[in-house]
Amino acid sequence: MERNDQPVSRRSFLGSVGSAIGSAAFASTLVHGPDDVPTCHYRPRVRRVIHLCMAGGPSHLETFDFKPELAKLHGKAMPKSFTAGQQIAQLQGKALKALGPQHPFRRWGRSGQEISTVLPHIGSIADQICIIRSMQTDQINHDPAHTLMNTGSAIQGRPSMGSWVLQGLGSQCNDLPGFVVMVSVGGAQDQPIAARQWSSGFLPSGLQGVEFQTRGAVVEYLERPPGIDAGRQRDVVDAVNELSRLRHGVVGDPELTTSISQMEMAYRMQRSVPALMNIGDESPETLDLYGVKSLDGTFAANCLMARRLVERGVRFIQLYHRGWDHHGGVKNGVARTAGYVDRASAALVKDLSRRGLLDDTLVIWGGEFGRTPMGQGSGRDHHIRGFSTWLAGGGIRGGHSYGATDELGYHAVEDIVTVHDLHATMLHLLGIDHLRLTYRYQGRDFRLTDIAGQVVTGILA
Repeated sequence: MERNDQPVSRRSFLGSVGSAIGSAAFASTLVHGPDDVPTCHYRPRVRRVIHLCMAGGPSHLETFDFKPELAKLHGKAMPKSFTAGQQIAQLQGKALKALGPQHPFRRWGRSGQEISTVLPHIGSIADQICIIRSMQTDQINHDPAHTLMNTGSAIQGRPSMGSWVLQGLGSQCNDLPGFVVMVSVGGAQDQPIAARQWSSGFLPSGLQGVEFQTRGAVVEYLERPPGIDAGRQRDVVDAVNELSRLRHGVVGDPELTTSISQMEMAYRMQRSVPALMNIGDESPETLDLYGVKSLDGTFAANCLMARRLVERGVRFIQLYHRGWDHHGGVKNGVARTAGYVDRASAALVKDLSRRGLLDDTLVIWGGEFGRTPMGQGSGRDHHIRGFSTWLAGGGIRGGHSYGATDELGYHAVEDIVTVHDLHATMLHLLGIDHLRLTYRYQGRDFRLTDIAGQVVTGILA
């Protein structure tokens, strides 16, 4: 093949140089490990992250934040001192009446952390988790709140946190993506999740999350077409990659390099994925721990897959469960949705722990916001001023409750934690200074934590 020596356009040249400078500038701030791979700004406590995303906004008042004073006020008007001037999603102009906790709480473990009785399995790991009861966000509707939780901004098009982590630390395996996403449903309204929630934004596209299925085809179009053997496919891959290299030599487009690496990754995944999905090597005890009999697309099956992905070196894993949007029937709805996720969430922590993997894994469990102390009929509206999440794993202070909301569960009033703070803490545990993880785009240095974020030292061991 003859090289096409057409001139490089000004836009292509400036774009490629800008991307290269952004990547080089960040890489230069990192400490280099024995394999000459940028690893950290300082000693990391964890090597990977599993984010259990409870899509729809779990009610903190039925899960992790017991409010006896709210129970006393049940059915009465909410005091205006709590609600005056506050942003509300769907209760505008309506009588705001208190809705008491719909499920009893109890103290669990040696630490005595208060957790709802609808989450008995998570209660059984109370001594291994840190519950943050003072989360806040500034986005009151689902999609922008998910976008903020995932990217640090409500503006669409920013890189997701998994992509930022890969940009900083790279992947730990060469036959699976470094960032994997799985989605399950069940329990209430199936709040939709857009694929841009795991987009790489303006970072190189090879850093975006790859959605896996635990039912049917793991990844769409990954299987070899009928009549095509491995040798023939290898010829096609080599030819396409050579054409991409020739074109890259002319225009200097970094996306052509990404295309080559992703083509090679897909080819290697044809071998690695079947072994990943074969759970025949799991013991009956392990399958029973998760409550799994087969890979059936449930949250439990996805949690088991998350552990198997961790063992194979995947850096960032997100498991979405769509089922926490309880505008009506919050009592039965929370119990029903908890039934899909409680056992497997705890099983994942226990399984990682017994295999020696929890010490260098960070597990985050939570939604995009909470629910109102006021009733919306038999349900609760969206709530941004105070909600709960929990973390477990390396560097986390297990058996500890951090922060608090007021007596009615409306405002976070003690040790407030924002989404930016959560991101800064996650990066800190990975050994990255969130202030130095930057990428220049359109003349500005962007970062996951935008212009905010503080490491939450009170939850660290």
